[in-house]
Amino acid sequence: MITVKQLLESKPQNVVYSISPDQMVIEALELMSRHNIGAVPVLENQVLVGIFSERDYARKGIIQGRKAKSTPVAEVMTPGVYTVTLRQNIDDCMQIMSERRIRHLPVMDHDRVCGLLSISDIVNSIIREQENRIQSLELYITQG
Repeated sequence: MITVKQLLESKPQNVVYSISPDQMVIEALELMSRHNIGAVPVLENQVLVGIFSERDYARKGIIQGRKAKSTPVAEVMTPGVYTVTLRQNIDDCMQIMSERRIRHLPVMDHDRVCGLLSISDIVNSIIREQENRIQSLELYITQG
């Protein structure tokens, strides 16, 4: 089973972009657009205090009539973030994401955010693992 650490190491670029709770929503949206990501951890003095996603903005921003240029991230972010550690595996991640109906999981190394996994990261990892397993079985069968 692939661990979170192995998955992060296999990502082409494991950079954690983050935002602070007092920054405006527009800044978070621009950051996410610039890096083609769907969520950012919200850090205050390097401590994880929430996560901000496109879904947060749609549900707590746009629908409620808040303006991106004048709304602090703290007002629309999701506090009480579910996280995983480097030692957990992708099945753990999939279970948390499914049960909690979330699409992003910050990865913690002690008290520091060291990565962010999306549902796409998990699904792609599972697909690669299954493809490798199939290739191994095919090789085993053909070599008799």
